[in-house]
Amino acid sequence: QIQLIQSGGGSVQAGGSLRLSCTVDGRTITARTMAWFRQIPAKEREFVAQNNWRGGRTSYAEFVKGRFTISRDSAKNTVYLDMSSLQPEDTAVYYCAAASPWAEAGSRRDEYKDWGQGTQVTVST
Repeated sequence: QIQLIQSGGGSVQAGGSLRLSCTVDGRTITARTMAWFRQIPAKEREFVAQNNWRGGRTSYAEFVKGRFTISRDSAKNTVYLDMSSLQPEDTAVYYCAAASPWAEAGSRRDEYKDWGQGTQVTVST
């Protein structure tokens, strides 16, 4: 069964940077669209960034454009989220997600089949 194992996260001061990693165990991510979502208490899980399997195209939520970068290393079955210029509003639990192989997936939660365990990112002033 597919497993998404997240690492990274933690606490950082406003303006700082963090890298989140998500490694898919026992599966290749080559044909899977990968994404990052985040969830703040009392809010629903929201889309952050996507890395499409087809051509490596990326898309981002408007509130992270220019600050966050999603990338993948297919040889390591790992997807990354590089976050810079972090602000307190970015504080959330961040989740890695994988769509089914060759599936088209966008920004909706129900388009992703498998999820990581989540990792806390806390940005302080």
